[in-house]
Amino acid sequence: MANPTDDDALAPYDAVLLLSFGGPEAPDEVMPFLRRVTAGRDIPEERLQEVATHYHHFGGRSPINDQNRALLEALQTEMAARGSRIPVLWGNRNSDPFVVDTLRAARAEGLLRLCVVVTSAYSSYSGCRQYREDLAAATEELGVAAADLVIDKIRPYALHPGFVAVNTEHLVRAVEGLEDLDPATTRLLFVTHSVPEAMDDTSGPGDGDGNLYVEQHLRTAALVTQGLSERTGVALEQELVFCSRSGSPRTPWLEPDVNDRIEELAGEGVRTVVLAPIGFVSDHMEVVNDLDLEARETAERVGVRFARVRTAGTHPLFVEALVDLVHERAAEARDEVVIPAQADAGDVRPSVCASGCCPNLRTAKPALCGRD
Repeated sequence: MANPTDDDALAPYDAVLLLSFGGPEAPDEVMPFLRRVTAGRDIPEERLQEVATHYHHFGGRSPINDQNRALLEALQTEMAARGSRIPVLWGNRNSDPFVVDTLRAARAEGLLRLCVVVTSAYSSYSGCRQYREDLAAATEELGVAAADLVIDKIRPYALHPGFVAVNTEHLVRAVEGLEDLDPATTRLLFVTHSVPEAMDDTSGPGDGDGNLYVEQHLRTAALVTQGLSERTGVALEQELVFCSRSGSPRTPWLEPDVNDRIEELAGEGVRTVVLAPIGFVSDHMEVVNDLDLEARETAERVGVRFARVRTAGTHPLFVEALVDLVHERAAEARDEVVIPAQADAGDVRPSVCASGCCPNLRTAKPALCGRD
């Protein structure tokens, strides 16, 4: 009997869908993009204009779509190396190619069962459920054409061994590249996207204690810091900081801001900051603007040496991890017993979200890939 192909291992899926946030690719796309992103959030026009300057500083083009194209190719290459022939599709929530158009094209090609890989590793409304809402909205827009589509997604993967390993690898390289490093005057800052405190408080399963967004980051940071120490012998004091706050000043958001913390650390005698953006899977706008530009300028102004660790990107360890997660989800879809790969002994989030998980605190909306 012939060995099973990877397509057998990926059954029942016809295709993999890479689902991402999206971004503008030309100056005239910036404001329409920002209005789509902030729709229903009552963000003042002047605030949108301010955020638009971040994009115009880079020619009105976000790096995220090019990074998704590279990840798409890397996923397809890895799957092909394992013997797979099924395609990897790409859809965005907020820019072309919009997910509804991708689903429409998939349906026209007879690709009826899809496994979704989202470019967000952590559990939260904006990092998980909002993607699920957009999938539901896309199928609703397709109407009867979506009746025979079946859409699943992989689980949140911040604690997957591959994601932890690639972040550890990049941190090790960054630290080894620093001359005359004094751990006593160095601080390791793990960076992620700030969200409203209420969103973190309700992140996780509806019957849980919440705060899963921050908890997952702290667990990932601890594992990566441990890996650095084991591989280099360098033990750095670390903490979690935030960037890219975008909401009303009246709404409490997660703090401290990375720039504020760098200033405080300079006053405490810290002379080197190492920024590890574990909250992001690639070097998109929040990384290249908020860290490489603004945080670097803050560090230079207060006389602190600055080093920025790379994100997962298309590192083979990350790509292999994502394909492994697709395999895991396919096995679940076939009702096989699956033991999820996990880098620690803590909570493992399921691929099918629990009822009430990471709720929409503004308006209840339908969402796919969950129990509600």
